[in-house]
Parts: sequence; structure tokens; C-alpha cells
Amino acid sequence: MATPPRLEAKPLYRRLDSLFSGLDTSQPQSRVLEAFVEDFFRTLREDLRLRAAFLYAEQRDDLTLLRSLGDPGGAAETLDPTNPTLQLVFRHRVYVFNRPTEPDAPFSTGILPAGPAAAIVVGRRPRRHVLFFLLADGWAMEELDFALNTVRAALGSRLLDERTRGSLRQAAEIQQSLLVEDPPDFPGFDIACRSEATEEVGGDFYDFHPFDDEMLGLAIGDASGHGLPAALLVRDVVTGLRMGIEKEFKVAHVFERLNRVIHRSNLSSRFISVFYGELEVNGTLIYVNAGHPPPLLFDREGVHSLETGGTVIGPLPEVRFRRGYTRFEPGAILVLCTDGVLERRNAAGEFFGEDGIKAVVRSHAEGSAEQILEALFDTVQAFGRGAPWEDDTTAVIVKRLPLAP
Repeated sequence: MATPPRLEAKPLYRRLDSLFSGLDTSQPQSRVLEAFVEDFFRTLREDLRLRAAFLYAEQRDDLTLLRSLGDPGGAAETLDPTNPTLQLVFRHRVYVFNRPTEPDAPFSTGILPAGPAAAIVVGRRPRRHVLFFLLADGWAMEELDFALNTVRAALGSRLLDERTRGSLRQAAEIQQSLLVEDPPDFPGFDIACRSEATEEVGGDFYDFHPFDDEMLGLAIGDASGHGLPAALLVRDVVTGLRMGIEKEFKVAHVFERLNRVIHRSNLSSRFISVFYGELEVNGTLIYVNAGHPPPLLFDREGVHSLETGGTVIGPLPEVRFRRGYTRFEPGAILVLCTDGVLERRNAAGEFFGEDGIKAVVRSHAEGSAEQILEALFDTVQAFGRGAPWEDDTTAVIVKRLPLAP
């Protein structure tokens, strides 16, 4: 069988997020997880090269097999919590056993049939659930690690009890207090920004960090999902980014440290795309794009896509980011936005996309940043037939003013 094409990080987590959004968390936790495992296995079996899946639930003295899918022959019906394989999974929360004959591998300790395997744990003692997967030929470590870390974190955030959710509502209020409403004044530039949330609190943000009259930091981000889990993640990222930028100017290093912090967190969905740039008054823009839809820079030479950086923040424990550089000439216009703009659909199911943004900017290039922003939102809203926003929708417009004669 041919190896499937490699999956890009952002499309993969979008597919996973669509699975999470379908969870009925009013059901008992074990039923929720059984339904999710079925959907996950059916949807991503071929892409992730999964042979079988097994869901175990913690009982009083052991873990009992609740559900098996695929080719499950030979899996243990009950597991001893002191089993060395389980101890590794409990310690790391996500573990890939790529050498099936090692002493602590599931095959060696009698849990699964022979072959490479992976496992995640969801929840805390005494209500832990463990998911084991047998892997088929052609599986890729990076894709599998990304997907399983996504599953562990997102399931954990959606299975919180109501008492914990009350604390999350308070955290959401703190998150809102962190976000700015209006852009700062920056010499030689005209800036406008706007965000529309689908719920009371959203997973989009924009932020500005004035260093002095010579340099302005600006950021935009989009957390996976909506509502409280996404709001918590925004709070963590905004706070972490502000603190990191205050301490040093090596922005790629700040992103790497921020990624490690978000990866270890337990109360958020943990997956966010972020674009951060440092704009100098002379027009130099240094930036890092962490898996965010590339901002578009319009100037006399055309339209430039600002893509340099790395993957989204959170899923993987260690990632590297690169800095990008560009020039912001007088009269140039920079458009930063989230998926709510790009993925707005018309009656035919077509996305608004980059072409829609380009058409708006070219038609209103002589206007102010605020006029361009209003035209963009009006056009996107009309494109979707005036329907309510399906996703948090955010845009920032930065226009460099012409030089004085």
C-alpha cells in the first residue's frame, strides 16, 4: 500500500477541531470518549496509518477495555495500573512506542499484539481513560505526535466538570481585560483593527506593543475552537508574548519558549496560530509567522505573502522558528486577518479567501486604514449573505503614509 501524502499541521488540526466540536459533553465521560474514538478512527485511520484503536477506562483496581476498532485481535481485556507500559503513558501523557519489542512496549508487557503503537491518557485519577493505537506501515512520527497531543489536550479541556468551568468563566473575564480595543499612534503609519466573536468571548486576538517612537510590535492570533477554552489560550499567549518581548529582542527565541509553556498547559485547547511583527518607523518589518494565515503586504511591486516562521504554537514540545524580513514602503498596506475572514462562505460554498481581500484593498487603496477595514468587514459580511459569523473574525490594517514632500 502506498504511503499517504504528508499532512500539513494547520489542515490536520482543523480536521481534528471539527471532531471535537461535535462532542456531546452532556453524556457520561466514557460515552463521550467512545463516540469520539469511533469518529477519530474512521476519519483519520488512513491519514495517520492506524491499524486498530482501543479505549480503556479506569475502574477501582484496573483499567477495563471499553471499545476496540479496526484489527483488534489479541488486546488485553483488563490492565494493571502498575504495568510498565501504563506507567510510561501516565508519566508522559502521550507516548509513541516505535520499537515494539522493547521491555516497556505494549507487546512486551502483554497489552497489545506485536507492532509499533502509541497511547494517550485523558483525565486524572481515578477517572483516567487510556487510548492505545496500533500503527500500520508508513506512519509518520511528526504527524502522529501532533495529532495525539491535539487529542489529549482538547479532550481534556472539553471534559472539565461544571465547577471548573465556573473558574474558566472568571479566567475569561481576565482574558478580556488584557485585550486592547484601539491601536496606538505610531509616527508615519495609519492603523485600524476590529474583532467580532461568535460567542461572548472568542479565540481571536490582536495586540500592540509600543517600544518607543521608533518601533511598534503588533500581533494577531487565532486559537482553535471558540469560547472559554480558546479565550484562556489567548490570555496565556498574550501574557507570555508581552513578557517575552519585554525581556529580549530575539523574537524567534521568544516563540520557542512560549510554545514550550503552552504545550505543557492543561486548561486550554493549546493550539494557536500567531503572527508577530516589529515595525520600525523607517519601514523595516521583522516578523515571525507561527502557522497563521500569511498577512498580505500591498505595494507598488505587487502583493507579498508574509509566511516565514514555523508551525502553530502548542502541539509539539520542541519547535524552531525563523525570522522574516520585509520593507514597508510609503503607501504600502498590510492586511492581517484570521480564518473568519478567509473562510467566510457564499451561497455556493466558496471561500472569501485571499482573492476577496485583494479585491477590497485594490478598490479602497486610497482610503484610510479605517475605511479599508470597514470596507473589508462590509464585503465579507455581504459575501456570507449577512448570516451570523461562523467563526471569530478579526482584521488589522496598517497603512504607511506617504512621505512629506
